[in-house]
Amino acid sequence: MAIAAPSPDDRAERLAGLPWEDAGSPGSSLGGSTSQLKDIWRHRELLGLLTNREVKARYKDSALGFFWSLIKPLTQLLIYAVVVGQFLGAARNLENFAIYLFAGLTAYGLFSEIVGGSTSSIIANSGLVKKVYLPREIFPLSAVGSAIFNFCIQFVILLVAAALFGTLQFSGNLLFGLGGFFVLLVYATAIGLLLSALNVYLRDVQYLVEVLLMLFMWGSPILYHWTFAVQHMPGWLADIYLNNPITLGVIGFQEAFWASTSNGETLPDLGFRLAIAAVVGIVLLFGAQRVFAKLQGNFAQEL
Repeated sequence: MAIAAPSPDDRAERLAGLPWEDAGSPGSSLGGSTSQLKDIWRHRELLGLLTNREVKARYKDSALGFFWSLIKPLTQLLIYAVVVGQFLGAARNLENFAIYLFAGLTAYGLFSEIVGGSTSSIIANSGLVKKVYLPREIFPLSAVGSAIFNFCIQFVILLVAAALFGTLQFSGNLLFGLGGFFVLLVYATAIGLLLSALNVYLRDVQYLVEVLLMLFMWGSPILYHWTFAVQHMPGWLADIYLNNPITLGVIGFQEAFWASTSNGETLPDLGFRLAIAAVVGIVLLFGAQRVFAKLQGNFAQEL
């Protein structure tokens, strides 16, 4: 005797009686983040493959390949050094202006590329998100890995240039560069995680990010010294400007590879400021991951 299948109304009634289950990642707070980290570690080979794909796809079918990673920043350096440094006279107030400029561009380029690449990473990998289970965090993290690869290429150029110009000193100042790198990496990763999730639900986010990154570049002490900026700010605004992580990261690089042999004024308590920014950044990264975990449950439906 055949058993009649339940009607659609019966199924809907049964589903309505079931308790709500969050589609996000299991767990909450520290336990949930630990679980996600373990899941990412289990998929580390896939993360490496995605990072490798990001790097290769950037210059696919290009005759010069990775050399474009050198050409773009060097072109920026040449334009800014000539237009801002010579035509507008910034180089007259700053010794070794080219190194000062390239140190700032290298630091900010890391932040900008991580945030920009991470924001669109989920959308760009929508096919995998909809078809395969894996920790969604690996997509923005693959953008982080690709950005670090490009940063390393530019960083080698910075080291060589600083050595040739005589601004590279093997002293404690190099720790400022390490601190600046860590601060920019942590904040960029946290912001990228958060924006990558928000961009799934509101696609305008990635276009807004492009505009904001351009504004932040001009708002950072890259083409000018930080002392020039704070002269035109009230005290409270100058404090916010000098203690924001992007400014601190850029100044950290400039202190490491330029300031010790040039006439730039050192930011007081830079090491302490970087340490505080790093601690706050780690907390922010933890919070961003938890928000990402809550939002990722409906990625497939939204995509």
